[in-house]
Amino acid sequence: VAAALVEDGLSVFALHGATEEEYSRHIEMTLSQKPNIIIDDGGDLVGMLHTKRPDLAEEVWGGCEETTTGVIRLHAMDRQGVLRFPMVAVNDAKCKHLFDNRYGTGQSVWDSIMRNTNLIVASKTVVVVGYGWCSRGIAMRADALGANVIVTEVDPVKAIEARMDGYQVMTMKQAAPQGDFFVTATGCKKTITVEDMLLMKDRAILSNAGHFNCEIDMEGLEKAAVAKKETRRNIMGYQLENGKWVNVIAEGRLVNIAAADGHPAEIMDMSFAVQALSALYVLRHHGELGNHVINVSDEIDDLVARRKLAAWGTQIDTLTDEQKKYLESWEL
Repeated sequence: VAAALVEDGLSVFALHGATEEEYSRHIEMTLSQKPNIIIDDGGDLVGMLHTKRPDLAEEVWGGCEETTTGVIRLHAMDRQGVLRFPMVAVNDAKCKHLFDNRYGTGQSVWDSIMRNTNLIVASKTVVVVGYGWCSRGIAMRADALGANVIVTEVDPVKAIEARMDGYQVMTMKQAAPQGDFFVTATGCKKTITVEDMLLMKDRAILSNAGHFNCEIDMEGLEKAAVAKKETRRNIMGYQLENGKWVNVIAEGRLVNIAAADGHPAEIMDMSFAVQALSALYVLRHHGELGNHVINVSDEIDDLVARRKLAAWGTQIDTLTDEQKKYLESWEL
């Protein structure tokens, strides 16, 4: 992909299999092009602009953020008053999280797990960590494949949603001995710890569908393991002090991207359409927005949704003037 973009005359700073140091250097090289509008995915570009390269922030009019994790970071920066330019929370757009996060993640995660393990999902117990939109999709697809689904949560409202969607809800300590597959999708760190792993079945399989490889405590696991071996391509086995093994897919990185093909293009089209339209919105309005996190407008969501329906050849009804007046009036 990087080579093809270079052929088209774009400046590309990327290398397959890059180390952490190379990855950071590539981000800094990208920022050295002095961009006016940033389209970020996880907050790394914005983070570096505010830490290592604040000298380049003056060039930035604003930008867009694609992921749940990135939006969480941006809101934290906004609350602390340190955000230096407006950022559109693309992840929170209806045409992004309701479809990309749920249906895209749900499908691509299980595509990766099934092709890498070659194990059947039916009859297995799947523990889904978190119950945001990505986790909803993961749980929904696991259920459809015949798994027994357990959800762990810290949010009581989301826990109720999971229960009412038909899943068991419990703590990780309760779920750990029961799971065959574990999938994290929270955007937080150490959602599965070494202590949790010691409670798991022998040969339990762990994967991450959140943003970084910190949701599963990989650093702690590397230190705690008494033996380590590659059990299948893209799967590393770790033997713990109690003699049991746990298997981790894709080093705890994004399982559907690091060990598969990611989301299908036909679910990403809406997300990227929202990104493009939000970038245009920043271009046209950046002087009016202030240095805050900005919501995607209803007009952009509506436009993307209508174009998606048109691409499917699907028609929907339209409110009459009488119906609009009825809905907008408080006088019946």
